[in-house]
Amino acid sequence: MAQILVVDDEIGIRELLSEILRDEGYDVKLAANAAAARSARLAQRPDLVLLDIWMPDTDGITLLKEWSALGQLNMPVIMMSGHGTIDTAVEATRIGAQDFLEKPIALQKLLATVKNALQRAHAPACPELSLAAFPRSNALRELKRRIEQVAAKSRFVLLKTPAGGVVELAARTLQQPGRAFIDLSVSGNPLDLPALEAAAGGVLFVPELARLARMQQKNLGFAAERAERYNLRLVLATHEPVENLLRAGFDEALAARLFEAWVALPALAELRDDIPEIASRVLTRLFEAGDVPLRRLSSGALNAMRNHAWPGGWSELKAAVRSAALAAAEEEIGAEEMVRLIGAPPAPVAALPSLDQPLREAREAFERIYFEFHLRHDNGNMTRLAERTGLERTHLYRKLRQLGLQPGRRSEP
Repeated sequence: MAQILVVDDEIGIRELLSEILRDEGYDVKLAANAAAARSARLAQRPDLVLLDIWMPDTDGITLLKEWSALGQLNMPVIMMSGHGTIDTAVEATRIGAQDFLEKPIALQKLLATVKNALQRAHAPACPELSLAAFPRSNALRELKRRIEQVAAKSRFVLLKTPAGGVVELAARTLQQPGRAFIDLSVSGNPLDLPALEAAAGGVLFVPELARLARMQQKNLGFAAERAERYNLRLVLATHEPVENLLRAGFDEALAARLFEAWVALPALAELRDDIPEIASRVLTRLFEAGDVPLRRLSSGALNAMRNHAWPGGWSELKAAVRSAALAAAEEEIGAEEMVRLIGAPPAPVAALPSLDQPLREAREAFERIYFEFHLRHDNGNMTRLAERTGLERTHLYRKLRQLGLQPGRRSEP
């Protein structure tokens, strides 16, 4: 028995559709708004959704975009509206809706549309996340705008990235639904015309230009010359300046073409306040793809991730979330489990003293920072502190008192 989720803010329409569909043998669940629809979608995993466009909290088109961006659009969705236009129907279909019903909905039209949608239903591959999945992040929303702005004028989008950047997340933003996304750095075989034809309308991606082998550079040049013909988008990333690439033997003409304009990416660590949402979205996507069981990240685990430096960037974060979800014994992933995977954050280091002061005061300020650090590091153990600092115990106690620091009180070996 197929399960259908009906999402409409009008109780009369919900009840009418529910009565009709139940009489036809369907299992029907109801949601009065987008928030209820999100919960029902996650808990029930319906076979089909009838989704109203005009709702008070979040409109149906926005909810459809959200499901698509999060990889949750793995069931047919039929949009409903009493104020439908051709443009709205086209937009809904482009996002991923399977059909469109205009209110008032005729009985036979409803049943035929539902039957056809269920017959044609298939579970598409769960798409990877892109910047579109994070509309609440000002930084990622602005980054998406800049990438799309450059892409509107050029088929080549160069991403200048620091270590630990969000390269693939940014590159996926330009991938259209159902279109190819090909990493040119994976294969060392020559690229040919049939391969470009198969990738038409898609994205050719290079995560680091400096790591391309000679044949891969030739493949990039081959694709660049034919990008317009095959409607290809080339998204390329590097943390190297163009001079370093040229010294390493990169083709000068191709480099000049690629470096005409670029977009600067942030390191993942610069997105500290967005990391809890990013991690939660990654976990949801992994669950929807069937890669991990249903899990959730505790506030402690999210805080540990927020404070991590993420030197491996986007790839490291995805691997950490996947590992935590697979290893967790309970539904909630705790802080200790996450810390075991990524390590505890480094202890904060006090800022250096101001140089705009007399030498004596500057030296005293530095000594205070120095001894505070080692007291924390050795848990107040004075024997180890004396060995580490090279001071005789009596002199060490005197120095700490002069600096206003309390000597260690812990038992010592």
